[in-house]
Amino acid sequence: MPNLKFINIGNGSVVAVERIISILQPESAPIKRLVQEAREKGFLIDATYGKKTRVIFVMDSEHVVLSAVNAETIVTRVIEQAE
Repeated sequence: MPNLKFINIGNGSVVAVERIISILQPESAPIKRLVQEAREKGFLIDATYGKKTRVIFVMDSEHVVLSAVNAETIVTRVIEQAE
């Protein structure tokens, strides 16, 4: 098994850095459609714990993960993980 690196996406939830395809802002209509399609297919993971969605991860497994942590914080954590 590969040595996976994880980042905290808030509230004790983590995702594998190597599995992230994209980190997106949730405001646009196409992104909202992406989230709705993932929900309908059963590929949506809501890690916001009822808070406002601030960032969306698209994973290589077709899963879409919602997080309440700011995008800048997530990018900083990814960069720190890479060092």
